[in-house]
Amino acid sequence: MKISLLVIGKTEEQYLQDGIAKYQKRLKHYINFKLVEITELKNTKSLTEEQQKAKEAELIFKHISTTDQLVLLDEKGAEYSSMQFSGYLNKKMLASVQHLVFVVGGPYGFSQEVYNRAADKLSLSKMTFSHQMVRLFFMEQVYRAFTILKGEPYHHE
Repeated sequence: MKISLLVIGKTEEQYLQDGIAKYQKRLKHYINFKLVEITELKNTKSLTEEQQKAKEAELIFKHISTTDQLVLLDEKGAEYSSMQFSGYLNKKMLASVQHLVFVVGGPYGFSQEVYNRAADKLSLSKMTFSHQMVRLFFMEQVYRAFTILKGEPYHHE
């Protein structure tokens, strides 16, 4: 299985870039993982929220294929503990999912088209985090999930 994380815009803060690079390096030992940064929209002040979500949807769809399983990181998604998330990933691997694509949307979330295409929605927390931080938090949780699956001592229950 391959896992990709699609995000809108670049990671700006150096401390987040450093953390992301750390977990990208660690994940190489477990899975084919790719972080894909989609160019942020320009001149969004002239767009309504719906127009912005529609344009972002076009960009997202350019980066996924019809066989990819799309999972949205969404505040209204299912919440899992780290143990449950590792089980979720394990089920996807056992189901022979070839490419699992997680997506962090823009500032207004996703268009209805993207919601319709998604297989699942996951929430990292009931709290709201910046889109920049979500990247690091999510990658750490993917790493944690694989250490749980391998029985390694990173996660403590």
